Amino acid sequence: MTGSRRQSGSGVRAASGGRTERTGSGAPAKPPGRTGRAGRTGRRPGNPDTRQAILDAARREFAARGFSASTVRAIAAAAGVDPALVHHYFGTKDNLFLQTVQVPVNPRTVVDTLTEGPLDTLGLQMAATVLGVWESPVGTSLAAALRSAIDDPAMARPVREFLLTQVIGRVLRQADCPPDEHEIRSALLASQMMGVLMGRYIVRMEPLASQPIEVLISNVGVTLQRYLTGPLQPAATTTTPPNRADARGDAG
Repeated sequence: MTGSRRQSGSGVRAASGGRTERTGSGAPAKPPGRTGRAGRTGRRPGNPDTRQAILDAARREFAARGFSASTVRAIAAAAGVDPALVHHYFGTKDNLFLQTVQVPVNPRTVVDTLTEGPLDTLGLQMAATVLGVWESPVGTSLAAALRSAIDDPAMARPVREFLLTQVIGRVLRQADCPPDEHEIRSALLASQMMGVLMGRYIVRMEPLASQPIEVLISNVGVTLQRYLTGPLQPAATTTTPPNRADARGDAG
């Protein structure tokens, strides 16, 4: 018989031209110069460790540069992976950031529901939406995430940037407030909501902690509405109280 011929069980294949190639236990011969596992160079492939490597790199980047200045490309480079893998595991930079601070819901998605109501009830909607999420089963995870952010000073900056620009900033754009007032209104809104959340869910300050949620929403909503659409007050003018000694002298 001419051509190629296999000897069963011998692990030796006779090839045309009189050459023989040993293949082990009958396995196909491998091309010359190739090993059983091809060496890979460049960025690492997707594997169980890749996701954690991206998260670790993202925490470092967000802590060092803040949320706005951090890029997916820079995070991927720090993790030693292709940017496409960042998108594969996390989708967007927003989602990646939320994973680094272990927030179980995307605040932007929650805020997007506020666009459905009238402008004059936006503060009430905001209070009801935010407090409703914290009252839900994910509230415990949110409280843990807030505690972690407070305990980690390096993450304070990116958390602040994300809340002001990606969450509260979206609400202010919906309210159509003047751009030159965004910064102060954002800070006022954030301070109001953070104070309520800290007092009710973290510090558990009474009677705030046990206040019926409907009552809390009504009162907080009024303040949020003023910060959203109400007129900003000018700088307060203070008067120096009279010197007590002078007041006593005048009285005598």
